[in-house]
Amino acid sequence: MEQKRINEVLLRNVALLSKLDEKEESMMPAGHAPLPSVEEVARIVSLCKSIIFTDYFYKRQPEEMIRQHYIGVGMEELYELLKRQIARGLQFCEECSEEDVLPTAEEMALRFIDQLPEVKRLLYTDVEAMFRNDPAAPNYGEVIYCYPVVNTMTHYRLAHVLHQMQVPVIPRIITEQAHSRTGIDIHPGATIGEYFAIDHGTGVVIGETCIIGSHVTLYQGVTLGAKSFKYDADGNMLNVPRHPIIEDYVTIYSNASILGRITIGHHSIIGGNIWVTNSIPPYSRIQQSKAVETSFQGGLGI
Repeated sequence: MEQKRINEVLLRNVALLSKLDEKEESMMPAGHAPLPSVEEVARIVSLCKSIIFTDYFYKRQPEEMIRQHYIGVGMEELYELLKRQIARGLQFCEECSEEDVLPTAEEMALRFIDQLPEVKRLLYTDVEAMFRNDPAAPNYGEVIYCYPVVNTMTHYRLAHVLHQMQVPVIPRIITEQAHSRTGIDIHPGATIGEYFAIDHGTGVVIGETCIIGSHVTLYQGVTLGAKSFKYDADGNMLNVPRHPIIEDYVTIYSNASILGRITIGHHSIIGGNIWVTNSIPPYSRIQQSKAVETSFQGGLGI
């Protein structure tokens, strides 16, 4: 093919794609500052992971002073990245004035770092819960290194802190990075207590307004979702509580769907492939009807 033809096609499409139409501009935040960096957000999570699980994801350092040095170096980088990415995310905040973005981002970055000890505590309860729930786990190290729930919950618990501070966009980037790697979809707005376990995990969905207590275990394919949506007088969807409340010590087996603003009482067990749309009291056992055995003759029923 002639170079002239190649250049014509390339230049024509460069010109077309360089123009912003009205719809594209309407979706962009005001101003021309850089938008959030997916790569830097991933680095933020990686730094937090190395700070929280230092011996696992950094060089093992038995001496506390040496650990402080390495964690301190990581913390400085973490603060700088957080400050920058939160400021970029705040461009999506309509109420934020441009001159307040950087000071607000700096304060939010420090507030986030102040929450890391509590995030660490919660994550180690999740590791313990997963270890105790899975007889195939030979040691804590295998859970921390290999189990998707640890990856997912690290992303979720970090994102949840930012979501509570009303940082736009960044929390969802963090949880979707875990979603793409593990198949577990947890909205950063969900509230999840300590000692939370997800075995296997692929296909689990936990909605934004879901409230989950402590010592809860889910299996693969579980959906904690909404049954219906509410709208205002203009037809706009309302962001109101619409996902389940799961109380303490509940176990939900694979592919169960718990839908709507209902409550699953504490110490209940929900069997696999169950569709639940009504609240159930504590200590309930919900399971499928027994299979009906029948025979087919002459190909009938196939």
